Amino acid sequence: MTQSSVWRKGLIAVALSAAPQMLLGQGQRLTGLSASQLFELADQQARADHPRVAISIYEALARDPELEIRSEARFREGMLLSSLKRYREAAVVFRRLLDEKPDAARVRLELARVLALIGDEGAARRELRQAQATGLPPQVAAAVGQFDQALRSHKPFGGTVEVGLAPDSNINRATQSRTLDTIIAPLTLSSDARQQPGLGVHLSGQAYAKFRICGTVVFVPRVASVATLYRKRSFNDVSSSASLGLEWQRHRDRITPSLGETWRWYGGKSYARTDAIAVDWLRAVGDRAQLVMSASASRADYKLNDLQDGFIFALSASVEKALSSRAGISLTAFGDRQTARDPGYATARGGFSLLGWRETGRTTLFAAGSIQRTEGDAALILFGDRRREWLFSARAGATFRHLTIHGLAPYVRLNFERNRSSLQLYDYRRIAAEFGVTRAF
Repeated sequence: MTQSSVWRKGLIAVALSAAPQMLLGQGQRLTGLSASQLFELADQQARADHPRVAISIYEALARDPELEIRSEARFREGMLLSSLKRYREAAVVFRRLLDEKPDAARVRLELARVLALIGDEGAARRELRQAQATGLPPQVAAAVGQFDQALRSHKPFGGTVEVGLAPDSNINRATQSRTLDTIIAPLTLSSDARQQPGLGVHLSGQAYAKFRICGTVVFVPRVASVATLYRKRSFNDVSSSASLGLEWQRHRDRITPSLGETWRWYGGKSYARTDAIAVDWLRAVGDRAQLVMSASASRADYKLNDLQDGFIFALSASVEKALSSRAGISLTAFGDRQTARDPGYATARGGFSLLGWRETGRTTLFAAGSIQRTEGDAALILFGDRRREWLFSARAGATFRHLTIHGLAPYVRLNFERNRSSLQLYDYRRIAAEFGVTRAF
């Protein structure tokens, strides 16, 4: 008996312990079957409306020492879970298969399909681009192109939640200086106004609904919230938003106009309220890339300082491209113009960011960096100078899918910021980390 046969016999015995009583009596004979016979048995149980038995056998075969047997077992299990509308579980199984066989284009297409059914259109499109990066037969490529054109969420309701611990060297993004030079006299800052380290709890989530108005137009209400909470409540930072939008898709384009409102609270007090109108345009570029352009106009009402009130006009353009079946890259250019009652608070800003990601085994790695320039319109009266800043930031992180439990996987993220400002008040350094759980696909 080969090592694989001994391994398989033990695994199948375990799997059959979860099977209905009518099959347990056959266990001695079943454990002597070959892999092909076990696959046939699992398929028979699935057709006989015993999916739990079939899944148990597939899960056992998915731990076989032979790669091809593991891959086949995971593919059949994913397809069965998908047919049972257990899409999140199917996505996890397909992802595990791709961790070992990243060039399996058919599997990547199935993963894209279930992600679309879950409602994660962005991830579905990314999988399509990575599948196309592996090279597809002409007839398959044509089908993928049609799927890409028609891709939209089939799930009428959905949402995501993320929870993590967030140690931070500078939770208030404040200067280290004890005093600030002003046109009147040196100003001594309180401890709360200077750089403060802390350990927070980071919470974020979003939910949406989709209602089809006609064949090409979908109505999308959406709510989202993000919060970082600390033991010292005066530094709690909470933002919530709600928006109403339309999605219109034609051929390789999708246009999404929306109206929304955002509220921010800092230290438990209302900090700002923003009303916005926005439009996003997504266009597929070739087989491996997509272009996303966004424009928005909003009115900001700052509750603690009316001199900051004004309008914000923003524009960004991003190109995302799959480099291979395991890696991709995204480049974004952005800019905004903020007006204010006091010209000292009015600014113009622009910059670039670069993001890359790669799957290594069952770990997804990413790294990103950005550079941003900010120019103030006029001097702030107290300081006698206007804002002139360079903000440099770098981020890196990993998601560990081999530790997935119930569709959630642990992650770690690291962040560095350095803002060089002509005004001491805005000059700071920050190093932060985040450890938590997120969706595994």
